Amino acid sequence: MSPPHTEIPPSAKAVSGRDSLWRITLSLWPYIWPTDRRDLKIRVAWSVVLLVIAKIATMAVPFTFKWATDALAGQGAADAGTSEWLAWVLAAPVAMTLAYGGTRILMAGITQLRDGLFAKVAMHAVRRLAVMTFEHMHQLSLRFHLERKTGGLTRVLERGRNGIETIVRLIIMQIVPTGLELALIVGVLLWQFDWRYVAIIVVTVALYMVFTFYATEWRISIRKAMNESDTDANVKAVDSLLNYETVKYFSAEQRELARYDRSMTRYETASVSAYTSLAVLNAGQAIIFTGGLTATMVLCAYGIAAGTKTVGDFVMINAMMIQLYQPLNVMGMIYREIKQAVTDIEMMFSILGRAPEIADAPGAKPLQVTAGAIRFENVVFSYEPERPILKGISFDVPAGRTVAVVGPSGAGKSTLSRLLYRFYDVTSGHITIDGQDISKVTQASLRAAIGMVPQDTVLFNDTIRYNIRYGRWDATDADVEEAARLAQIDGFIKLSPQGYETEVGERGLKLSGGEKQRVAIARTILKAPPILLLDEATSALDSHTEKEIQDALERVSKNRTTLVIAHRLSTIIGADEIIVLEAGRIVERGTHVQLLARAGLYASMWNRQREADEAREKLALADDNAAPNRNPPLVAEKAELPPAEPLREPLGAAE
Repeated sequence: MSPPHTEIPPSAKAVSGRDSLWRITLSLWPYIWPTDRRDLKIRVAWSVVLLVIAKIATMAVPFTFKWATDALAGQGAADAGTSEWLAWVLAAPVAMTLAYGGTRILMAGITQLRDGLFAKVAMHAVRRLAVMTFEHMHQLSLRFHLERKTGGLTRVLERGRNGIETIVRLIIMQIVPTGLELALIVGVLLWQFDWRYVAIIVVTVALYMVFTFYATEWRISIRKAMNESDTDANVKAVDSLLNYETVKYFSAEQRELARYDRSMTRYETASVSAYTSLAVLNAGQAIIFTGGLTATMVLCAYGIAAGTKTVGDFVMINAMMIQLYQPLNVMGMIYREIKQAVTDIEMMFSILGRAPEIADAPGAKPLQVTAGAIRFENVVFSYEPERPILKGISFDVPAGRTVAVVGPSGAGKSTLSRLLYRFYDVTSGHITIDGQDISKVTQASLRAAIGMVPQDTVLFNDTIRYNIRYGRWDATDADVEEAARLAQIDGFIKLSPQGYETEVGERGLKLSGGEKQRVAIARTILKAPPILLLDEATSALDSHTEKEIQDALERVSKNRTTLVIAHRLSTIIGADEIIVLEAGRIVERGTHVQLLARAGLYASMWNRQREADEAREKLALADDNAAPNRNPPLVAEKAELPPAEPLREPLGAAE
């Protein structure tokens, strides 16, 4: 079951690197304290209760340590003004040592129980925000995804998810407990000692936090450089592995290795700087704290010499300061980790804050397809303002008819399919289906009404059955297999050992181009939409397979409105109308016979393709005739062949 749509927190929409931690925390709070999850609220409440108990136990540890020390030294109990029974207990070294161990066990046990109880709250928040980001990425426009690199986006999602987990965990599990513990320590020192000890601690804490702040700010720029180089290395690795076959075609393994190594070298340099700066930060924190610890112990030593303090007090102040160091060190770590987490989720929040370029209009209604008639009315479009692609395109695709669009490369053919699917909005003009402007209907209903077979088919790294069923998720196995039969792929599937459970590999690389195309056709057949959009759907097929697929597509498109973006003109001879595009304008239109009779651009394209096809047929026939008389050359003869002559002039020089 898909998760419910989650609204982006208003405070997250404008987050940038300069925003305060408070704004980020505010954006995360609805997920830490979810209004729709009473069970998680109860966990948060119990975590707070256990937090208070754990800190009280923590403050008891130095007292038991002091009493055990005084008992061993024979000091303190008689001067405490206590009852005889309590004085005896405090004077018993073994009892105080057991009490010391017991309080430490209690402190650790309750702390771990609290952490375990809160873990579900933290991970629920992480899941909700990660799912929300993943959902939002799918809502963003095609333009956004064409401008981004997949490896970089997945890295942003991964680091952002980890950063959210860090912030949620540290705010509730560390900042609140640390603040409480610091307050308790100051109160105990005022009660058991005097203001001079508190003054030393206040100065130590202030110096520690100021140093931590400036050192961490210095480290943030180093961390950003490290993240950028890490992302760059990951993008290059993913890009190279996705193009594995291309790398092999050109024997470019060493070039790809050098390219990846350059990115990793930058990552190495940035990482060394990050670790070096961390060492400087830790050393400075240790020096500041050790100075404060030494000052308080020297002050207590003077008190012992003056008879106002006991040896147990000396041990207690040491334990208190060491105990203070833990939250102080946590505070330093918290600041570093939160700043780094903010850096990590900065890109995630910027993606969340980016509004989808294509959004449903307010009050948009579902598309009602009665016949499926498509109309382009004076459509003007450009990807970039200075480079117009379509310049006033107008044509109709009548209900149940087939219209083909042809033209030279770059004429704007595939742009028509992207506009019809509303991956982009037109710059001006209108596209309607049964009289309904597609910009006024919901995107989901529009895309549900159109079946697409693209030129470049990319499959999910799953089974053939999964990829075909993607066309209609509630389809039965029988429906899937019937769609495969109509797409002429069932024979190939049955020959595979795993049949329909055969894994197709990353992007479908285990299948041939024709097999991938037929899987795409099968899932469109399974979708059974009223409108078909074929974007050079048979371009990856050989002539024999093309004829089989063309026959299947003709059966499927019967009584359906079909728009064909064609490269091979032989596939659209039977179209009801052929639109010829050139430089973003319609230059010819008519049936195949009419366009040939005009002897224009279409006829020229047709003749060139026929000449190319005839040349290929003659070459294939010559190879077949020569094959029986062709003997494999001997090795000795092969060695005598002259080397191939280098090109005398660059390719294309004759032009």
